[in-house]
Amino acid sequence: MDLTFFERVNQHFDRLSDSEKFLLRYIQDHISDMPKISIVRLSEKANVSTATIVRTMKKLGYDGFTSFKIRLKDEHQLSPEFSVVEKVDNKIKEAILKNEQEVSKTIQMLDRGTIEDVLQKIIYARKIVLFARGFSELIAKEMTIKFQLAGKYCEMHDDPNIIKTMSKRIQKQDVVLLISLNGYTEELVEAAKNCKANGVSTITLTANRESPIYALSELALVGYKSKVSYFPDYEVRSRLPLQVMARIILDAYAIRTRE
Repeated sequence: MDLTFFERVNQHFDRLSDSEKFLLRYIQDHISDMPKISIVRLSEKANVSTATIVRTMKKLGYDGFTSFKIRLKDEHQLSPEFSVVEKVDNKIKEAILKNEQEVSKTIQMLDRGTIEDVLQKIIYARKIVLFARGFSELIAKEMTIKFQLAGKYCEMHDDPNIIKTMSKRIQKQDVVLLISLNGYTEELVEAAKNCKANGVSTITLTANRESPIYALSELALVGYKSKVSYFPDYEVRSRLPLQVMARIILDAYAIRTRE
């Protein structure tokens, strides 16, 4: 049976430092305040560092301060002030589940045959040209660096005017990789049109099968995008599906070129 907070304190008290003992006395004297207090606020109130709080909690057998509050909630189920901990805990679980779904469903949606076709295109291309905008640029930059480290000639462009101009000059021996979460980015759509008109192969990473970029692309990998956004006022949706697909392509490329 798990020990209660007070039992853990009694068990470890003699082995704690003076600052850790002071912290625990403060917590015991203000136990009803713990559900609503943050680690930073507790640090200010108890006049100890946040590192001391984390270290003390780990000595008592908790993973951290929030883990301690969750266990405390279980010990005080009938106390209304502890219900806020359960609400926060459930919200964090929702956030974790959202990310888990984006990863697992993206992997489930990927077609192995398409991945193999993408790899063959990349392996036999003279060079890879990546186009991306916004937060997707970070993924494109990572892919560029890793392809270069693997010995593949690769370049990346994120300036809208350069993307529009460069896409008209790409040769048929090259392959273009477009990264766009929603598939509607204007300059990337134009780039896809230019490539298609010039017979240049395009590979797209997106989370929208109904987008114009998907329709224009020779090959496309589509990931799962959750409808939940914790930043609803801004277009900063999670790029996790794109990151998963990018990582799979990079790992698979490394495997293929070492065989």
